[in-house]
Amino acid sequence: MATQIFVNLPVKDLKRSVAFFTALGYTFNPQFTDENATCMIVSEEHIYVMLLVDTYFQTFTSKTIVDAKTSTEVLLCLSCESRAQVDDLVGKAVAAGGTTPTPAKDHGFMYQHAYQDLDGHVWELVYMAPGAVPG
Repeated sequence: MATQIFVNLPVKDLKRSVAFFTALGYTFNPQFTDENATCMIVSEEHIYVMLLVDTYFQTFTSKTIVDAKTSTEVLLCLSCESRAQVDDLVGKAVAAGGTTPTPAKDHGFMYQHAYQDLDGHVWELVYMAPGAVPG
């Protein structure tokens, strides 16, 4: 069985977060969705993001939840199939209420851009040209 990853992120308003990520083209597993949480499908059978209402998220840890709008605990990075897909997803995120924390960067072999979701979590998007990664 392939390893799966379930990233858990705290959110303030679950319905608003679902609407935001739906605007980016993501879908959700209704089996793991209720008023406290939802399972966003990033890559069928491999990558999922559990969006958890912050009060529910707190039940899983004794540590303080980081305010992602003022502090960074993690940067999420997803690969894309093209530069156009990177720009398209960032554009959709901004149109849905997100922001861009930094300008796009072109490293020649890699193109990257990022958006912040409604709760301030940073989602980096990268496209690496096949065979262009420096040795």
